[in-house]
Amino acid sequence: MNIDDCKKLVHHTLEDYFLNKIQEAKYDKTIWEAMQYTTLLGGKRLRAISCLECCRIFSNSYEQALATACAIEMLHAQSLIHDDLPCMDNDDLRRGKPSNHRVFGEAIAVLAGDALISLGAQTIIEKTPAYVDLKVLLDVVNLYLKSAGAFGIVAGQCADIEAEKNTAAVDYEHLKYIHTYKTAALFECAIVSGSMLGGANKFEVDLMKEFSNNFGFAFQVYDDILDVVSTTDELGKTAGKDEKENKATFVTLFGLDYAKEKFSELILNCHDILKKAGANSKIFLQILDNMCERVK
Repeated sequence: MNIDDCKKLVHHTLEDYFLNKIQEAKYDKTIWEAMQYTTLLGGKRLRAISCLECCRIFSNSYEQALATACAIEMLHAQSLIHDDLPCMDNDDLRRGKPSNHRVFGEAIAVLAGDALISLGAQTIIEKTPAYVDLKVLLDVVNLYLKSAGAFGIVAGQCADIEAEKNTAAVDYEHLKYIHTYKTAALFECAIVSGSMLGGANKFEVDLMKEFSNNFGFAFQVYDDILDVVSTTDELGKTAGKDEKENKATFVTLFGLDYAKEKFSELILNCHDILKKAGANSKIFLQILDNMCERVK
């Protein structure tokens, strides 16, 4: 499969799942509609695609990773819902559409985000094929839950909030911590989980974890750059918001040129690690090339 095939597979699987739940719902229909709304808004699906592709690299199959890929999209949707709330980043746009709280209200948006976290774990447990080793399944669920909480995206969001109190005091290590946990943690979950479900050995898993950390970091620097060089229509969210709100990003702290240099360094690391892992992947190469093209 190519990138578009992977996106369609994940989207249709999620679409069918939510459609069934909405049809079954009675008094709680709104929560399922809110969960579906952000999860199915679209986007690049890079986390899900990465999970599926890593599974294919080590097993030549996508099947055993599909449930986890969908769960990670649910978790990513949760992070977007909560990130857009007035008490967080206060953004009215997400992927070119009104943010979840603008459509359903703040209370339902908070509940939808909470529900998506547990639904993702439930999906991995219930929908992963029975032939997958239980130890591997347990490790995947543990990594998912770790990524969802205080050892993952919650830690990154907290560090981001703390940085906003005194942006001038934020240094490289603080910013790297934010990017590592707020963004790279979910890519690590996707890439490492897909590798484990594909039967990768410890050496291979460790290399793919290193790849995920470099890729996740690069992706956040890339996002920081796009916030400056792109329009709102191109981004699908409010462009230039980081600078206006004096947020700590690679561009606001170190300048656009340095951000581009750091991005290029991280992308080169990604290529090197893929070679070490023997990961023959046209999909990852295309993703890396597409990112480089947009920040020229």
